[in-house]
Amino acid sequence: MKKFIAGVMLWLMVSWGMGFAAPTVDHDGNFWNKLGNSAKAGYINGYGDAMQVSVGKLDSLTVAADLFHWKGANKIIHQLSRELLMNDTRPDDAIRKLDALYANPKYSELDLGQALQALPLLAERTQSSRDRAHSKATDGKATVAK
Repeated sequence: MKKFIAGVMLWLMVSWGMGFAAPTVDHDGNFWNKLGNSAKAGYINGYGDAMQVSVGKLDSLTVAADLFHWKGANKIIHQLSRELLMNDTRPDDAIRKLDALYANPKYSELDLGQALQALPLLAERTQSSRDRAHSKATDGKATVAK
């Protein structure tokens, strides 16, 4: 019996040590830049699938909100489900936007999940900066034409 307990204790110590020695992978810009194009597409597709599963889990919150008469819960749950879904983001667009984001070294430590959630915001900022650049170019042409 003593040998069995000693073996279990040795196994626990070895498995505990291996758990702490295992390398951790941070899913940030450095991780993203090491991936190939097919791995990036797979990551984006997998992330989108995970978000769809998460949205499916929100149905139980809707039932709980109705059961406990939580005021404003349906509005919050609807907003959360809209933010989690990536239906309007195509994988090739997401890859292009993330490549552009992580090309700047100051964003290399930004978590990939946070960056993916911010893609609609990045698209809005990119569009508004394009609009400003276009209006400046148009204003400059109008000034020259006068």
